[in-house]
Amino acid sequence: MMRRGYPLAVAVALLTTSACATVGPDYTRPDVTPPAMFRGAEAAPDATAPALAETHWATVFVDEPLQELIGTALRENYDVRIAAARIAQAEATFGVTRSNQFPTVDAQAVGQGQRSSLQSSTGDARTAGVIQLGGTASWDLDFWGRYRRATESARAQLIATEWGRHAVAASLVSRVASAYYTLRALDLEREIAQRTIETRQESLRLTQVRERGGATSLVDVRQAEQLVLGARARLVDLDRLTAQQENLLSVLVGRDPGPVARGRALTDQPHAPVVPAGLPSDLIERRPDVRIAEQQIIAANAGIGVAKAAYFPRIALTGSGGVASTALSALFTGAAGAWTAAASAVQPVFNAGRTRSQVALAEARREEAELAYRQTVQQAFREVSDALVGYQQTQELRAVQESLVDAARDARRLADLRYQGGASSYLDVLDSDTRLFDAELGLVRARLGELTTFVEIYRALGGGWQD
Repeated sequence: MMRRGYPLAVAVALLTTSACATVGPDYTRPDVTPPAMFRGAEAAPDATAPALAETHWATVFVDEPLQELIGTALRENYDVRIAAARIAQAEATFGVTRSNQFPTVDAQAVGQGQRSSLQSSTGDARTAGVIQLGGTASWDLDFWGRYRRATESARAQLIATEWGRHAVAASLVSRVASAYYTLRALDLEREIAQRTIETRQESLRLTQVRERGGATSLVDVRQAEQLVLGARARLVDLDRLTAQQENLLSVLVGRDPGPVARGRALTDQPHAPVVPAGLPSDLIERRPDVRIAEQQIIAANAGIGVAKAAYFPRIALTGSGGVASTALSALFTGAAGAWTAAASAVQPVFNAGRTRSQVALAEARREEAELAYRQTVQQAFREVSDALVGYQQTQELRAVQESLVDAARDARRLADLRYQGGASSYLDVLDSDTRLFDAELGLVRARLGELTTFVEIYRALGGGWQD
């Protein structure tokens, strides 16, 4: 006769053994050899100096209205809020998957009454009733690690989703900063256009005076009018672009389209002339997209264990117990008790190669995830290098453009003096004035390019998501 404690001892032994039997490969990070230094870096990296990406965005972007815009965007932007909702979904999915490792226990209560049409010996209709209280328990033992591997995969997906929110935050910080700098560039272009209109209007007035005095022709007046109208047309277009840029920034921070507060001028925005890029090996740990790609490998790697577990038997324990009686007073007596217990094992025998194909599919997914990880790392190195090279070139371009503006401004002054002295036609003034206006607008764009490339370096290095 089987002793009462024997089934429990068997279950404990099976559970203890299952803790060591986990099929499938354990995860190891793919071997990626980073370069010694980023291409485009002006000097070898200093391991003791912090990289730009390790600096909080509020320290990198010191313009107070810009800081307020970024802070509001990180709270109110819909992409950030959607990413947070996805984390909640991943947490729930992880909880559901993890619950498969534990027993399932249900309780039930049944009250049943029945009236029979058959009459009793007394001539009355026969009635009967029963009351049942009980519960059932089942446990699909994770003997081969099927559910542990599934939980490992779900955990990796959760972590990847969390890094996804970091990626959204980093991208949002750079987008807001770049959009704000673009807005300030449009403001500066508008100032230049307004100043140019005033200068050209004065030139037009003087030309009209000279034409009335017979010192010049009506052609010069019409050419001066063209200069004024050209600057006004540019001003109208700048007003359109400014309003649209304000709308873009408003949506980025989660507000309806409207005006945006300004802070420092474009020329007063601070940015380091030399950016500390840090060690290339640190980029793998800091970039959200790289961390997401790694978690995808972990999830796919765990999927191999889930698939391989189908080769082995599924072992389950089930049991039920409770009390039943036709009278409530006798419900908890010894005679009313009943219980059942069972253990089962199901071994796949033939499924036309389904399990083998599922394992092959899981292994292929793991290989794809690893290749995607290597590609992401390589792309990260490229983005940093592109940004560093671009930053150096935009600095040089800005310096050249400043010299061009100085030369164009002096040429405009000399052309005006020669025209006033009768040594040249107004066409020379028209040409030099147009060149000066274009050079000044080109300098604004060069300064904007320098700032936006600085923002891109910050994002490419993995900065902007830190709380």
